[in-house]
Amino acid sequence: MKQTYSAFVIIIFCLGFLFSCRQKKENKQIEHRDLPLIEQSGELTALTLYGSISYFIYKEEEMGYEYELIKSFAESRGLKLKIKVAGNVSRLSEMLENGEGDVIAYHLPMTKKFKDKFIYCGKETVNEQVLVQRSTQKDTILKNVIQLIGKEVWVVEDSKYHHRLVNLNEEVGGGIIIRTIEKDTVSVEDLIEQVSKDSISYTLSDNDLASLNKTYYSNININTKVSHPQPSAWAVNKGSFRLAEAIDEWSKENVNNPRYKSIMKRYFEMSKDTSELKTVHLYGKGKISPYDELFKKYAAQIDWDWRLLASLSYQESKFHLDRESWAGAVGLMGLMPRTAKAFGITSEERLLPEPSIKAGVAYIKRLKNSYSGIKDNQEQLKFVLASYNSGIAHINDAQALARKYGKDPMVWDENVEECLKWKHLPEYYNDSVCKYGYFRGTETLEYVEEVIGRWKFYQEKVK
Repeated sequence: MKQTYSAFVIIIFCLGFLFSCRQKKENKQIEHRDLPLIEQSGELTALTLYGSISYFIYKEEEMGYEYELIKSFAESRGLKLKIKVAGNVSRLSEMLENGEGDVIAYHLPMTKKFKDKFIYCGKETVNEQVLVQRSTQKDTILKNVIQLIGKEVWVVEDSKYHHRLVNLNEEVGGGIIIRTIEKDTVSVEDLIEQVSKDSISYTLSDNDLASLNKTYYSNININTKVSHPQPSAWAVNKGSFRLAEAIDEWSKENVNNPRYKSIMKRYFEMSKDTSELKTVHLYGKGKISPYDELFKKYAAQIDWDWRLLASLSYQESKFHLDRESWAGAVGLMGLMPRTAKAFGITSEERLLPEPSIKAGVAYIKRLKNSYSGIKDNQEQLKFVLASYNSGIAHINDAQALARKYGKDPMVWDENVEECLKWKHLPEYYNDSVCKYGYFRGTETLEYVEEVIGRWKFYQEKVK
């Protein structure tokens, strides 16, 4: 009996010891770093979400309003920036609590739940929902919510916009015609595009997302507010008060500096509307541009019709040597800094015609090699053009989605192009087969269509 009792005590002791060790290990893993430890390590880990405002990859470059701000802060402290992306806001807060990152670089809503856990820091943003409507001469602008009675408003089903619209309908005594669309078929940005194209009359959006989309669609009005303001900011753990203070101080000092203003302008002011590219003019009789001889010289290196190369160049720059896109693509061939560097040309050379065309063609050659498995030249061309516009990473993701969902990863029309459209929906860009997250695919689809369409025009006009 004594032996049995002793063995039982030993087992209980061992289990207690193991549990204690496990608890200590878990506690050690959830240790939150404050600024001194972060600076000692030399690296700041920022947590964020994929999205058109927060963080995304474009032409192999990391981009996003929140990303550029946190990168600027990290550089001001001499720190290397590491980005970790969560699938949703709940997971974002869990990761911060678990010590998987140092700061949430995403405008987290200021709720009691989060205030109890975190310290908010950085520039406070006040967001509110707005009505998105067309603003052409023939349109009547609705200036208050009462005017929505009898009007159709489209929202994503079970979204915060849907909930707000239901409450708003009750507040005005009913009469708003609420139309919903399933979450996994369209996004808020899709609905904004449909308003712009007059496919639907009204939708709701957060004002920051609406502001960004107004740079794509200049014919929308986003001035009518439909909700109460909701403040939001970045956040750190309660134990990271020095990091919070440093971010607050940096934010106050930098809010009016040229770099901050440049970031704001890039995302919320610079036009991203490509409708001007639909109007095409010839440079002269039998001439497309002043650079036709260079296009002829370098197109031969990739077995392209030189008029196709000219069409791509027009899409990138309208043949303006000093043209710079909102994303930082420069010159005749719209080269990003990383691409130019990879092909051995300097920032200054990006502005010169021959180095730009030479590097652009070298990049096209690399893309053609990547799609050498596609034997049909016209089919391969669409993949090359799409990759030139978006970066090859997103096309690889779209091909992976095509394989998963029973489409042909080697065919563009109605297959890979369809999957690229899906990459702005969380269900798809958070899919395990996608490695590069959110992407606004409609721009790339239009790019492919317009370059090929203009090439056909050039073929007819210039022999």
